[in-house]
Amino acid sequence: MKMPIPDQGTLARREIIAAELAKIVPTEGGVIVDEDELRPYESDGLTAYRQPPLVVVLPETVEQVAEILRYCHKNEIKVVPRGAGTSLSGGALPLADGVLLSMAKFNRILEVDFDNRCVVTQPGVTNLGITNAVQHEGFYYAPDPSSQIACTIGGNIAENSGGVHCLKYGLTTNNVLGVELVTIEGEVMRFGGKHLDAGGYDMLGLLTGSEGLLGVVSEVTVRILRSPETVRAMLTGFPTSEQAGDCVAKVISAGIIPAGMEMMDKLATRAAEDFVHAGYPLDVEALIIIELDGPAVEVDHLIERVTGIARECGASTIRVSESDAERQAFWAGRKAAFPAVGRISPDYYCMDGTIPRGRLPEVLKRMAELSDKYGLRVANVFHAGDGNLHPLILYDANVPGELEKAEEFGADILKLCVEVGGVLTGEHGVGVEKRDLMPEMFSEEDLNQQMRVKCAFDPLSLLNPGKMFPVLHRCAELGRVHVHNGETRFPDIPRF
Repeated sequence: MKMPIPDQGTLARREIIAAELAKIVPTEGGVIVDEDELRPYESDGLTAYRQPPLVVVLPETVEQVAEILRYCHKNEIKVVPRGAGTSLSGGALPLADGVLLSMAKFNRILEVDFDNRCVVTQPGVTNLGITNAVQHEGFYYAPDPSSQIACTIGGNIAENSGGVHCLKYGLTTNNVLGVELVTIEGEVMRFGGKHLDAGGYDMLGLLTGSEGLLGVVSEVTVRILRSPETVRAMLTGFPTSEQAGDCVAKVISAGIIPAGMEMMDKLATRAAEDFVHAGYPLDVEALIIIELDGPAVEVDHLIERVTGIARECGASTIRVSESDAERQAFWAGRKAAFPAVGRISPDYYCMDGTIPRGRLPEVLKRMAELSDKYGLRVANVFHAGDGNLHPLILYDANVPGELEKAEEFGADILKLCVEVGGVLTGEHGVGVEKRDLMPEMFSEEDLNQQMRVKCAFDPLSLLNPGKMFPVLHRCAELGRVHVHNGETRFPDIPRF
């Protein structure tokens, strides 16, 4: 798809907005308007959808962020906040008539406080960067998305990111202690801090996972943990995915909470092994990586118990890491599973839904039936311990109709998740990907209540509009005195 050519009116508006933003951010490269320079921002990790922004601005201080938002609010200009752009749900997809506010230059760790076991950081610091800053003292930051080498902590908060260790240590929301937020009106607000909890409403819980619809995060305080004394991982292979799913449910029901419990089907396992040579068995239909941590005596005991459960469920392969290098090799394949699958298909569509663990065997069977129905392969890579699925639907965008078929397949998977008592997303967020599926999970009144929260923070609906809600109502209809543009149904998003 060719990039749309801006008309004269758009160019004139871009020129005016860029000139005003340049007064706020006068540094060279602080405002981007050149068509070629806008291209890196036209998409996030959901690359099937692309839209160049009107203008990109890269502030360096909180004061500049506040001034930019005040200007946009006063002139009713839409704003899309952006971190590293690794979102897989289209949460950072730009708008043709909006400013893209990049927080990439907020990339410093402001304070490391080992006494209070926390780190104060700017939102542009990478997830892995926090761990790198504290590991010399035996600490780490628990949430670990597979993109942790690139994704930023601000984006983690926007999407409530998880990772392979969220089963035991929680998602982003369980590890954030404080947030500094800039509202669309340019007010700088602080919620939480270094203390464990605060009185009043759970504003941190509200903001984490809000996808940039309520404000722009400008500073974060996160919890850090002591690195465990002993960590070992197990590779367990099964003749069927149903047996593997049964093993996951039985381990958790036995009261064992592994640090991580990841599952890959045969297609994903073969792709990962060919890519990183992790030593995975290739004669199994499903592979589970189970990591156990804690005191050495506890880990040894849990390995015995998990081994017994795996054998009861029909495991054909059980292998336990004997060194940390071997454990890291086990994880190398899982961490590289997404790019590995990219080697066996021109394109893939990465889904994100969550189900009750006990329904895992049933859901895997029904996904296989959907694969046959649509004639598209699916590689399953997911956080099995907490039921967070990441099916990778393989397709070829160069074949007419295959992208649309992949999207229909993905929608059916998400509807299935809701049907069995799960939810539309576990950690990737809603964005534009799942926006129109929200009524599958929420009633109209549910969505209206969520919109009331949006209106309280952003009465003109200027912050990241077009994301999360399938219909944008007037705030006046929902109890606000401000009136926007009536009821708006969002247009189709440009796709490749």
